[in-house]
Amino acid sequence: MLTAYRSKALSPVEVTRAVLAHIDAWEPHLRATYALDGDAAMTQAEASQARWLKGAPMGALDGVPAMIKENIATQGVPMPLGCAATELVPALRDAPPAARLREAGAVIMGKTTMPDYGMLSSGLSSFHPLTRNPWDLTKNPGGSSAGAGAGAAAGYGPLHVGTDIGGSVRLPAGWCGIFTLKPSLGRIPIDPPYAGRVAGPMTRSVTDSALMMATLSLPDARDTMSLPFQDVGWMNLERDLKGLRIGLQMDAGWGLAVDPEIAAAVLAAAKAFEAQGASVEPIAPFMTRAMMAGMDDFWRTRSWLDISALPEARRAKVLPYIVEWARGGAGLSGERVFRGCGMMGAMRDAAVRACQPFDYVLSPTSPVPAYAAEWAGPTNDPATPFEHIAFTLPLNMSEQPAASINCGYTAGGLPIGLQIIGHRFDDLGVLQVARAWEAMRPPQRRWPTPPTG
Repeated sequence: MLTAYRSKALSPVEVTRAVLAHIDAWEPHLRATYALDGDAAMTQAEASQARWLKGAPMGALDGVPAMIKENIATQGVPMPLGCAATELVPALRDAPPAARLREAGAVIMGKTTMPDYGMLSSGLSSFHPLTRNPWDLTKNPGGSSAGAGAGAAAGYGPLHVGTDIGGSVRLPAGWCGIFTLKPSLGRIPIDPPYAGRVAGPMTRSVTDSALMMATLSLPDARDTMSLPFQDVGWMNLERDLKGLRIGLQMDAGWGLAVDPEIAAAVLAAAKAFEAQGASVEPIAPFMTRAMMAGMDDFWRTRSWLDISALPEARRAKVLPYIVEWARGGAGLSGERVFRGCGMMGAMRDAAVRACQPFDYVLSPTSPVPAYAAEWAGPTNDPATPFEHIAFTLPLNMSEQPAASINCGYTAGGLPIGLQIIGHRFDDLGVLQVARAWEAMRPPQRRWPTPPTG
């Protein structure tokens, strides 16, 4: 698009109008948007077009359509956090990722959906209509960046931003067949910041995510956990795989067993890396059930404190699955919750230790393919809500960069995600390895199109 704008082969107005029409065809089936504002998008596109006609674009993404997960504040738009219990108060200002996109001239078309409080890997929400997977409308796009994953795969513009604290950009990317990078903690400033939480680009290609990183990683003092700014050469994506030491993790140590079709696709990817001159060695499981159980205690208690403080009428609007899960944290002793919190450090130590001998690590993004659209998660059981995040969660705790990229399809045509993990701060390296895989992987299927009739 940027090349076409520069040569005047296309204009931001033409592109924005076309993307809005495409969303209009998809949205009755997909329901991936929140606060979609076509009029505001066209106003931004017209301003961008005027700048391009003068040869003076305002930034690196001028005129490119973008959508933002609804828990990233955009000025004047309420943030329901996917939950009908939230009081809808317009945001006073853009959060850092939204501010950077706006400063770069991106056409912000609206927001994308998420489940209640971001606590599900699902398109199910008490506030938003059910979001579905464009590859198969009976299936779930995953979450919590549900609308971003579905929208990127369906062509709701090229640029999307999600957030991730346990897999929330990588899981929908894997189940929707797109690319995403969960960056090192602090690489993309975010507000509010807290342990494990990152924002990340969600796109159809590695190059588009790299282009976004150059903008999203610009500094913002509101993120008290952000890294010192580095002028990384984000578009330097060429990488020779020869001599790389790659670990292969096929057993997470707990959670759901890896589906045979997913195992076969990931193993085939590992063999392709070997064929390019990389050495590939298996990694033993480094996570334990005790680590997950402790983290679950901590998260349940934290969520129950928030939910139980709501007035009864508002609490009744929270998705019942979430309430039932969080209620498991009621009455836990301080010692138990404290020990659960300590499991974040245990996960961090285990992940860093396991990855240390290798340059990069490959694993499935999820052990299972996309599941029923109406379910809250792959088990659909609040007693076992996290069985599918064993491969993704530890990288949030260890603050390491991790990408998800498509590496094949099930017999039923559902995408399969390959996770690529790097050492902390090596975000560019993860992008480079992902780009190398993108260039050598088998031909991809055509992106899904809106249903007709």
